[in-house]
Amino acid sequence: MLILIALTLIVSIASISMAKYPVSFSEAYHILLDRLNGIIPATPPVGSYSAWMKDHIVWEMNLPRAIGGVIVGAILGAGGAMMQSVVKNPLADPYTTGISSGAMFGVTVYLVLGISIVPFAGGDLPLIVNAFVFALIPAAVIIFVSSFKKTSPTMMVLIGIGVMYIFSASTTLLKFTASSDTISDIYIWSVGSIGKITWDNIPLLICALIFILVLGMILSKTINILTIGDKSAISLGVNPSRARLICLTVISVSTAVAVCFTGTIGFVGLVAPHMARMVIGSNMKYLLPCSAVIGGFMLIAADCIARNAGTTGLPVGVITALIGSPLFLYFLIKQRKGAWG
Repeated sequence: MLILIALTLIVSIASISMAKYPVSFSEAYHILLDRLNGIIPATPPVGSYSAWMKDHIVWEMNLPRAIGGVIVGAILGAGGAMMQSVVKNPLADPYTTGISSGAMFGVTVYLVLGISIVPFAGGDLPLIVNAFVFALIPAAVIIFVSSFKKTSPTMMVLIGIGVMYIFSASTTLLKFTASSDTISDIYIWSVGSIGKITWDNIPLLICALIFILVLGMILSKTINILTIGDKSAISLGVNPSRARLICLTVISVSTAVAVCFTGTIGFVGLVAPHMARMVIGSNMKYLLPCSAVIGGFMLIAADCIARNAGTTGLPVGVITALIGSPLFLYFLIKQRKGAWG
């Protein structure tokens, strides 16, 4: 984990100088030092346009993008580890319960119909709030059903899939009435990107990461007990249904916050826990932080590749899918016996 943390820091620092406008690593390093010392270049025409542009790229664009990318990757990695252990399914990830499809429907409702939960807000806030609220609806449905019917891990997943198809069909229906520009915006959001993360978003993302890590570590013993079966868990004094609902709520809230600012970034929450499980085992006390670190490294490394792909770059979700799918197959084949025990 210390090696992975060091690699993540190295890649994150290297990423702050990556831009279509030429900025060397040395220039980026000195811009950071100047900013930390309170030295800000004057805006044109008073100051140099080149110095101002490089400062803007490094401090206002690349640095929050690097920090936000690591945090979002860590949230997805930790959420995937919790979800896979709670439902005892190696195919589970933070989006299994329909969070991404709910967020996508909320975004589509705003972009196509102009309907927002906070209609008088400006900027991107209406879109962000729509994505967050609609992302939590699948979890709310599962909790509602569980209030009057005992739900197994399989039933939780099936309820999430059912809600996901409802949202997906509704989103597709709305797209038929949308303009080409709106469809383009929806598509970009659907494949996932960390390029729109700003300094204003970082505090919320940090809170979401702390939320899932702290509660995940508190619940780690309970999650370990859930993996041995419901009957054994009951004999050890654990209520399986209640424990799963608590874990589901933690995962849903944290993932919904991340999805609001980045869209749907696939495979990080699916692959990172498998990589962690291969080297550190299935004990949630160690698996959770290790999955978070690997998730952060995967996402920032994929973003570096995405920014340098082609002439205009690619959404990071495309890179994570291209790299994550073969990695997922490889780790499933190589996963040691008893890794889920």
